[in-house]
Amino acid sequence: MVDVLVTGGAGFIGSNFVRWAHATRPDWRITTLDKLTYAGRLENLAEVMASPRHRFVRGDIADPAAAGPLVRQSEIVVHFAAETHVDRSILSAGDFLRTDVIGTFVLLEAAREAKALRCFVQVSTDEVYGSVTTGQSRETDELRPRNPYAASKAGADRLAYSYWATYGVPVVITRASNNYGPHQFPEKIIPLFVTNALDGRPLPLYGDGQYVRDWLHVEDHCRALDLLVTRGEPGEVYNIGGGNEVTNLDLTHRILALLDRPASLITKVADRPGHDRRYALDTSKLRASGWRPEVSFDAGLAATVAWYRAHESWWRPIKEQDPGFRAYYDAQYGDRRSPA
Repeated sequence: MVDVLVTGGAGFIGSNFVRWAHATRPDWRITTLDKLTYAGRLENLAEVMASPRHRFVRGDIADPAAAGPLVRQSEIVVHFAAETHVDRSILSAGDFLRTDVIGTFVLLEAAREAKALRCFVQVSTDEVYGSVTTGQSRETDELRPRNPYAASKAGADRLAYSYWATYGVPVVITRASNNYGPHQFPEKIIPLFVTNALDGRPLPLYGDGQYVRDWLHVEDHCRALDLLVTRGEPGEVYNIGGGNEVTNLDLTHRILALLDRPASLITKVADRPGHDRRYALDTSKLRASGWRPEVSFDAGLAATVAWYRAHESWWRPIKEQDPGFRAYYDAQYGDRRSPA
């Protein structure tokens, strides 16, 4: 059996990867390490919690006593754990630096001592490139992060690279575009807008809504990571994108159409500071390895909307009973309605 550590495995992308790998990699023995902050939920791992090939450990990646032994016992590390929401980073940047940079440092220090380690995947983001007016970002482009979240991920990204260059840690870095799919915390745009629309609540759309994002279904992301665990070159960076560039306004209308809800629910709110206009990735390097996205955006979005419609028991307690979510939502959108 191959010992695999997945950090942040109770969050959105991490839990999708754990479930997908457990189903497709019968030779993997997976340890999930997660601090279970607001976006990490054990319910996301319900289908693997009883498996003899999976164990869950609650712990902080920034704590060497908790994370170090798990890394040193692993042959593969897939590192998702991070503070990830741009809006939260604007409100409280310090949490992002501690988890995304210091936490990654702790893992990499342990990786230096992991005698059997053959791959350390640093899961990064397209946001490290900053706003892209035209064309597509290539792996060799300058990093120009424009918000605290993106900057913290860029720091972790380059720190991971330095541990390959300096110490020979077998680091592979990935930069993915916006993920969507089931189990995403309902503060991100798709689950927020779907669940608000289901309840007939306003959909708070930033600015003019013409911000462009490339959407990648989380299962396609999982397939790419699985490929790179075995075929990625240490020290290399790989862009992972879905090739689905959509404005936020268009995305909002698509969600409303799938739910048969009126456009009058769209509520323009004041733009967030430093809002990147567009992200777009050149994925030719990864595609040369044989990977292609398999989930079309129309089908993937419809399935995602259907999942949230069918799983109110998953998201409604967060939105209605979690005081932290309500406090965040009120702080973020309460006084930001744009003038007519």
